Amino acid sequence: MRILGVETSCDETSAAIIENNSVLSSIISSQDIHAQFGGVVPELASRAHVRLIIPVVEKALNTANLKADTLDGLAVTYGPGLVGALLVGVQFVKGLAAALNKPFIGVNHIEGHIYGNLLSQKDYRFPIIFLIVSGGHTQIVLMEDHLKYKILGKTRDDAVGEAFDKGAKMLGLPYPGGPEIDKLAQLGDPEYYNFPRAWLKDNPLDFSYSGLKTALLTFLKDKNKNEIQLNLNNICAAYQAAAIDVLVQKTITAVEKYKSERIAIAGGVAANSLLRRRLKTECDKKGYEFYLPEFKYCTDNAAMIARAGYEYLSREIHSDQSLNAYPSLKLESV
Repeated sequence: MRILGVETSCDETSAAIIENNSVLSSIISSQDIHAQFGGVVPELASRAHVRLIIPVVEKALNTANLKADTLDGLAVTYGPGLVGALLVGVQFVKGLAAALNKPFIGVNHIEGHIYGNLLSQKDYRFPIIFLIVSGGHTQIVLMEDHLKYKILGKTRDDAVGEAFDKGAKMLGLPYPGGPEIDKLAQLGDPEYYNFPRAWLKDNPLDFSYSGLKTALLTFLKDKNKNEIQLNLNNICAAYQAAAIDVLVQKTITAVEKYKSERIAIAGGVAANSLLRRRLKTECDKKGYEFYLPEFKYCTDNAAMIARAGYEYLSREIHSDQSLNAYPSLKLESV
């Protein structure tokens, strides 16, 4: 099956075509305009998607050397995300599917990240403990089979990616902040300062990152700009260590509790060097399988949406023209 995927949930306009598990094309147009504001401006994102979606889809088709009428189906992100941005992709795919008389499916963005990881794997087995980490999501999910999920833990407030971006903004680093903190942290001392870790005894698999952000703000209030600049690498290393420690320990706890012995990570923060290194070390030590995504499938992309869509369309599960955008969509099993 040849599936066209479209992703417009935030500030990336992306289209991709897969054939079964092979990526024939993957086009991503990033919106650099948001950097000057230190975060994504929803209205600007929506306008950019409207302007970019047709040329991006055309480029995906041309790169794959395909005509639209040779597609077997289409897939589009319909949530979670920015509602205006989501609507651009959803309405476009609904119109194109009707014009081509092809089936289409709305895909959960989080589910897309899961399948972005599986695109990187030649062999994998279920069940898998997935750690999903991005600017909007921090979850531990038990994937029992294709399209079968159980939420084991989630953030009660901020996602880890948001904690990185907001922390970077406090430190005067450019947006997006996560990669900047990761880069500087590699030159610093993670034991420079002991930032708090939220373990949450009542549900050991849940997360909370609002306290970590507050702790950084409090720490910086007592420092002048020169002192912060001189210790910037160390501050980043200590802040990142606190965030990643919790992710690693809770993921290992989930594996031990549910006896999966297979770990995968997905989402933008899955590109974090310390997270990748720490989890690989733990998996090697304990004999667990570790499914690591390629960097190009960590951030938002349409190939992951097409891959998830393939699982639905191959089972003849389709959406209809009533499909709408759902900015707070939850991950659920079929």
